[in-house]
Amino acid sequence: MAGIEINSKKYFVYCGIGGALACGNTHFLMTPIDMLKCRIQVNKSAYKGIVDGLYRVGTEQGLRGLFVGGLPTYVGYSLQGMGKYGFYEFFKYNYSQMAGAENAHKYKTALYLASSATAEFFADIMLCPFEAIKVRRQTTAEPFTAGFNGLYRGIVPLWFRQIPYTMVKFASFENIVEGIYTHVLSRPKEQYSKGKQLGVTFSAGYMAGILCAIVSHPADTVVSKLNNMSKAAAGGASNMTLIGRILKDLGPTGIWTGLGPRIFMIGTLTAAQWFIYDSFKVRTGLPTTGGGNVEKATLNQ
Repeated sequence: MAGIEINSKKYFVYCGIGGALACGNTHFLMTPIDMLKCRIQVNKSAYKGIVDGLYRVGTEQGLRGLFVGGLPTYVGYSLQGMGKYGFYEFFKYNYSQMAGAENAHKYKTALYLASSATAEFFADIMLCPFEAIKVRRQTTAEPFTAGFNGLYRGIVPLWFRQIPYTMVKFASFENIVEGIYTHVLSRPKEQYSKGKQLGVTFSAGYMAGILCAIVSHPADTVVSKLNNMSKAAAGGASNMTLIGRILKDLGPTGIWTGLGPRIFMIGTLTAAQWFIYDSFKVRTGLPTTGGGNVEKATLNQ
């Protein structure tokens, strides 16, 4: 497909569509791992590990049990992915215009960080209610009865989890891609086939994903605990009071519960997301992300 001008309205829409495809599908496929991670965070003695959890849930409840919470996961992360990737490209372009070509190039990492943080802020507003329903279904048999306000009870810790995650995801990915082409392959991206470019995308995505998992894990543990909390247990306390109570109960080591499964999940997830996203861009005649092309196009508009 030709005729999509970089940084046009159509370009941002297509980036949003690519993000929805990348995030919705990958998060849905990782539902069994995510479900086990959430249960271990809520009750660390629930399973001995990923393999034990998969075996026990699969044996006792079958495929349906492994994909508990799959529907809100798919819908929520499709919407979030649309906002994450579409808004990222939108804000990256607009912030670069505000900064000017020279400053945008000189402080490009700051540009990546600011653009991704802003994009994720809005993307999480779409994700939050579905994340609450997902965690509730995955960690307890009780129905979700907290009402509309309960759906957004986890928005602050969700921002604390997702905004640093996305900042690392985009800034590290863009820099890793540039580093691979500069120091490992030593030729400009345009001189390699689309297949090799997508190989670089996947490799950089996995490395970025590991960093994302570590940075965002403490907040992820709090989100799981908060969304698992019943209305009676919350007792009408404010979100910040509940977060403080959870952090006190967990302690400095408890907030890292479930990190192993999450590194595996997020590393694989992030690599797959970038691969799907860039594959979609290639199919629509757009360049892959990072490595110079997007930056040049952004600055030359």
